[in-house]
Amino acid sequence: MPASYAYLGPEGTFTEVALRTLPEAATRELIPYVSVQSALDAVRAGEAEAAFVPIENSVEGGITTTLDELVAGEPLMIYREVLLSITFALLVRPGTKLADIKTVSAHPAAQPQVRNWLRAHLPDAVWESAASNADAARLVQEGRYDAAFAGEFAAARYGLEALETGIHDAENAQTRFVLVGRPARPAAPTGADKTSVVLWQRDDHPGALRDLLGEFASRGINLMLLQSRPTGAGIGNYCFCIDAEGHIADRRVAEALMGLRRICLQVRFLGSYPRADIAPGEARPTPPGTSDEEFMAAADWVARCQDGRF
Repeated sequence: MPASYAYLGPEGTFTEVALRTLPEAATRELIPYVSVQSALDAVRAGEAEAAFVPIENSVEGGITTTLDELVAGEPLMIYREVLLSITFALLVRPGTKLADIKTVSAHPAAQPQVRNWLRAHLPDAVWESAASNADAARLVQEGRYDAAFAGEFAAARYGLEALETGIHDAENAQTRFVLVGRPARPAAPTGADKTSVVLWQRDDHPGALRDLLGEFASRGINLMLLQSRPTGAGIGNYCFCIDAEGHIADRRVAEALMGLRRICLQVRFLGSYPRADIAPGEARPTPPGTSDEEFMAAADWVARCQDGRF
């Protein structure tokens, strides 16, 4: 398989900046793709070892394009995540003034993060979505739009100027990116891990979602992301994308997944991988009764009862 990583391009995206924070990126050829779908399809086709794509931001939650691509198609698995703090610059062709700007462009995920700034400073500007923030900068360079919201670092790459910098509606905004590859054995648990799954209900009935969440709650597993996505089978038909604390090697997580596999129509395992927000020593302790040792002791007790040794 090629020693290359695909990523949401073109060059100069926040995705590229986040990707270059991974030590292994220095030993791979980094290849930009025009969309999340094409980057993930490159992995499915064996054209790239892995793909690096945005999956969540702290302002709008899950990035639906990425979630939908992981839900559908040939299964893929998440191996790493990276958090990147995000602020935008307003990039323009040299000489452009704020009063000259009639059209602005960026990736759709950027709009909720700059909406208030745009309303206050460019209330009459027309928003045009682009495949990525860097692609919006490229389109400004070509003269298609007047300005782009992108990283300030993209200005030099596309011959633009940063007319305004430090643009953000929410303080401490972050985007989460994931490294996605073909399914394989997950890396060993670190003690500060995350497990991602997609769940399809067997049928729609009162308390159906509660039943799914109960498999986590009864084992003391905290959820970090819960987002519904339409299945395409009609109004009201949804699957659920979930990030949960823990690793599939943890007994409580494994048992929760077994319980979900019994009651769900389908479960897609998207991987267990190290969390980017905390170090292993900072992870919260498991609730009483949910450690691996306690699960093993309980299983041993049941075995002794079955043997008449209680």
